[in-house]
Amino acid sequence: MASISDKEDQVTHEEFAKPETRSPPKHIEQGGFETDESTLPKGYFYSTFFLGSYAAIALGLWAGTAAFAYAAPILGQINADIGPDERYVWVSLVYNVCSTVWFPIVGRFGDIFGRRYIMIAGALCAVIGSVICATAHSIPVLIGGNVFLGSASAVQLSFSYLLAELLPMKYRYFGTGTLYLFSIPGSGLGSAIAYTFVTQYSVGWRGIYWFLLAINGTALVCWVAFYFPPTFEEKHKTDIESKVYWLKHFDYFGMFLFASGFVVFLMGLSWGGAIYPWDSAAVICAIVIGFIVLVCFVIWEVFGPVKQPLIPMRLFLNGRWTAAVVLLGLGAGVYYAFTIVWPQQVAVLYANGDLMYTGYLSLIVGLGFITGQVFSGLLGTSIGKMRYQCMTAFTLGGIFLGCAATVTLYNKKTQIALLYIGCAFIGWNEGISLTNSTVLVNDQRDIGVAGGTAGCVRSGISAILTAIYTTVLTNRLTKTIAIEVPPALIEAGLPATSVAGFLEALSTGTTEAFQSIPGISQRIIAAGSVAYKLANADAYRTVYLTTIAFSGPAIILTWFAPNTEGFMTGQVAATLNHQGKELEAKKLGGEGV
Repeated sequence: MASISDKEDQVTHEEFAKPETRSPPKHIEQGGFETDESTLPKGYFYSTFFLGSYAAIALGLWAGTAAFAYAAPILGQINADIGPDERYVWVSLVYNVCSTVWFPIVGRFGDIFGRRYIMIAGALCAVIGSVICATAHSIPVLIGGNVFLGSASAVQLSFSYLLAELLPMKYRYFGTGTLYLFSIPGSGLGSAIAYTFVTQYSVGWRGIYWFLLAINGTALVCWVAFYFPPTFEEKHKTDIESKVYWLKHFDYFGMFLFASGFVVFLMGLSWGGAIYPWDSAAVICAIVIGFIVLVCFVIWEVFGPVKQPLIPMRLFLNGRWTAAVVLLGLGAGVYYAFTIVWPQQVAVLYANGDLMYTGYLSLIVGLGFITGQVFSGLLGTSIGKMRYQCMTAFTLGGIFLGCAATVTLYNKKTQIALLYIGCAFIGWNEGISLTNSTVLVNDQRDIGVAGGTAGCVRSGISAILTAIYTTVLTNRLTKTIAIEVPPALIEAGLPATSVAGFLEALSTGTTEAFQSIPGISQRIIAAGSVAYKLANADAYRTVYLTTIAFSGPAIILTWFAPNTEGFMTGQVAATLNHQGKELEAKKLGGEGV
């Protein structure tokens, strides 16, 4: 049998925790597989349990991406309805922080104790969060609901390794590509769906959370009815230790250091330029203290008396895996940054106050990324040479996004084309890199913590890049507006003493605000509005040029990305409904289970 050898069957709990020193050669010698596809029953991948588990994973992905993508574009409208409360920005902050912190914890617990009840708990958490948000009558309650939704998303967005361990290695890219289709109604169409609820239906913004409840409820049913991965007993069938041993020796102190450090660090990045100035004590202290605690976490994981580390540092000794994870983060950073920058650009330069038009044009970034992710999965294995695919994708993506610096008031179609194509290429890289974070794991028993850590690193890099892009945009807008708008207003006939009032009215955007300005006229409003848009275009131009600073190093890093043809075998890391146990019993001459 092409499954794990007799020697590997004798793994003890000490061997489970020890570093994996092998580096897979050209035709790979990985460990931790349960069986091979050739030994599975006929029709296994079309069975009710497999298809039902696929549905649970896919619906979870949809709901996990939608919980953020549906709410983010309409936070202003939500705040106007149940606020106003300046803390409304925490709705997005707590979602991102909770999901990031839980990623590796969920993965590690699943690797050790089995995934079934962790997935069910995550789906139940999502249901609770949906109900709380849908019925919230204050911003603090809505924030509390997003704590549940964000925590649940750490389970829902673990789709890459949840499906990967159930598929033969050679089908992992394809499987991940098909799952990305379910992110289209989530992050892909998020802004359009959100604005539709607000503008077309009497239920308003609450409709997005009732819709999420339906998706999360269906996913919960699928998890309960169909998802039966290896249990704790099956994962540790050769161990002499019980659950008590594993619970007793879990890395709780490391989990505390990681969670506290990452929360504080991400909060500092999120506060900067949004809630507090970047040079404020709150932002600086949060970033510095969070970083120091994370350094302490790494030291503890490497040198501490830890039998079961939360994140085995041996993962990062695998250079190919580390390169894939960093490339994943750099690509995702472009996505998250431009989901913020592009809608602002649309609203100011193209939409003229039309919410639905803003919503539709804002889809370009998400749909571009999903296009690349889907096609990289469907075609990546057939094309082969994953290193060169990543290299080509990031190079072309970087070129197209850099060329978007040609932005003007009058080249909307060009901007849409450049941004969509650039995001599609970056998405292609991300689809490959995300799958590589599971394919390149030397010991497939670590697939959960490897996938979870990859998601965590992805979120961390994304937060840093988003902070950089938004800071560049804010700083440039401050300069370009101050330099370009006042002269245009004065030339059009506005008294110099009224310039400050006009700039304030621009941020308000109401007719009343403009009419209250001394010396105002329609000609002055038109001239000032054009100058304001030109100043914005100049600022966005700098943001697109900033992408070169990150796409350049990413292109260099793709040289360290591996070709993975040697990994494309029929080995399977885990089976559903005790199939692995049945096969083992048959192998030993038993009747099965």
